[in-house]
Amino acid sequence: MKKAILTLIITAIFGVAALGQVTIPRESNMQEKSQMIGDTKISVSYHRPNVKGRKIWGGLVPYNEVWRTGANNATVFETPIDLLVNGQKLPAGKYALFTLPTEGDWTVIFNKNWNQWGAFTHQPNDDVLKIQVTPRKSEFHETMTIEFDKVVGNTAEVSIRWENLAVPFTVDVGDFNARFVNEHRRRTMSERMTLANYILSQQLAASYPDALVWVEDAERTNRTFAVLSLKARLLAAMGRNSDAIAAGESALSLGRSSTPPASANAITALENQMKQWRGSN
Repeated sequence: MKKAILTLIITAIFGVAALGQVTIPRESNMQEKSQMIGDTKISVSYHRPNVKGRKIWGGLVPYNEVWRTGANNATVFETPIDLLVNGQKLPAGKYALFTLPTEGDWTVIFNKNWNQWGAFTHQPNDDVLKIQVTPRKSEFHETMTIEFDKVVGNTAEVSIRWENLAVPFTVDVGDFNARFVNEHRRRTMSERMTLANYILSQQLAASYPDALVWVEDAERTNRTFAVLSLKARLLAAMGRNSDAIAAGESALSLGRSSTPPASANAITALENQMKQWRGSN
């Protein structure tokens, strides 16, 4: 008898646990939407309420109260890079996208506490950005939707649409062409610096001139202790001790004044090498 009761209890426990894995259908269904703008994917997730014959603006959604901009959980807006929203900077991150509806202009709010239910615990101190927008009349939408419209170049218009109203704002991801070029240039420079270090470590004297060209190219855009100290060591290996000492002095000056400074071991190692170069000069 005791064994049967124990079996029943265990079965009930596992039954409850199984229920915890069930996704309960909701009337306001969730939608996740992403849009590539240039090189950047902007994402939004929200629950979509329906009109169902109700008065929406100034009724179901009161005026002059912060709205979750959907149903259930707060609407979430995510950007992997800093961008401009209606010309104002929004840092990279994940945000609750709230709105403050009125009979005139609305306020769109990006709040850093993205994981919350509705707007009931909204804290203004957590607002990262607020922008003023002007709603416009729209074709009727029974189900609320958030759309990415006018995706042209580095901008797109984000439109919140429900019932007969559209609430638009513009996002601008900046000069993605410049980002593309700079990123690939940075990668190329990094690869060339790695190769220059390899050439020096393996004493491939025939390739020293090429390595020096790469390092000097890196110096023009990224003048750091690492770049200048490598340049100094290459020059010394090429027998140009005076030039090596000059580059070494510049490297030491940068290494000591940079934030954070270069490692003490790296500075000491370069100082010792420079003593040898001066002795051979």
